[in-house]
Amino acid sequence: MSTFKLFSWNVNGIRAAEKKGFLHWLAASDADAIGVQEIKAFEAQLSPALRAPAGYRTDWVSAEKAGYSGVGIFSRAAGLPVRECHVGLGEARFDVDGRTLVCEYDAFVLFNIYFPNGGRGPEWVRHKIDFYRKFLDVVEGYRSRGRPVVVTGDVNTAYAEIDLARPQENNKTSGFLPEERAALDEFFKAGLIDTFRTLHPDAQRYTWWDMRTGARARNLGWRIDYFFVTPDLRDAVVGADIHEAILGSDHCPISLELRL
Repeated sequence: MSTFKLFSWNVNGIRAAEKKGFLHWLAASDADAIGVQEIKAFEAQLSPALRAPAGYRTDWVSAEKAGYSGVGIFSRAAGLPVRECHVGLGEARFDVDGRTLVCEYDAFVLFNIYFPNGGRGPEWVRHKIDFYRKFLDVVEGYRSRGRPVVVTGDVNTAYAEIDLARPQENNKTSGFLPEERAALDEFFKAGLIDTFRTLHPDAQRYTWWDMRTGARARNLGWRIDYFFVTPDLRDAVVGADIHEAILGSDHCPISLELRL
């Protein structure tokens, strides 16, 4: 059997993260794959070191709008060679922002997604929920072909009260609205497994903090970044963690270990 170590991190600007030591962290991570979200750059704007770090293949998708959204995946060539990668969910209104990258490996299919934020108003909450539904349709397509699926990224919703520091104060805030939580519940009804919560059922730990209010120093955070797996990978999950001590963004990295 082989053990695969995966990380995910909303870096809130990959070029800014590079200046804060991202490549040193990458080299030390011993990761087989790393998904990054909110890269806020076109691939041509990235340094050669980001586009081709030692030992890794990289794949990128950017938003049409400059300095916005975008995701990337680093795949370790020796440990997790890529069959092929696909961009988007196949619907223009969801793909224009460069939110989705799907890489197929022998062992599983990895979705790396920067899900929409509903904070700009009711129409964005509706867009976010529509995105969730389209995503589930695409995942089901892979499952119907017998492919195990791993999903990671910034989902932009805290599911339960344990997943944010101040639930009562935020029950009318996007990211914890009843309709958003109900839409995320559809992930679980479809069979996706929240790996961190499965292994740490009572842990009050967070992945994002509002930097404008100094929330990180007080640990007033939200858990809105996830690794999900399909049921055929349930028994392969041997580790899932949140790395709060890693700085460089308003989010911190999360990790998943699979033994297959």
